[in-house]
Amino acid sequence: MRVRCPVCGLPVEVPDDVMEGEVVEHDCGATLEVRFEGNAVRLVPLDGVADDWGE
Repeated sequence: MRVRCPVCGLPVEVPDDVMEGEVVEHDCGATLEVRFEGNAVRLVPLDGVADDWGE
């Protein structure tokens, strides 16, 4: 599925099985966090420092 980047407005390809809180990197350099609003997926700029989780 495609969701618009809140920073640059271009589409971001997000997997259909994405989970809330997942972090997505976009071509514009933005680090975005996935949020759900009802059945809709929304991306918000990630604030602060994210945990590495060994990746």
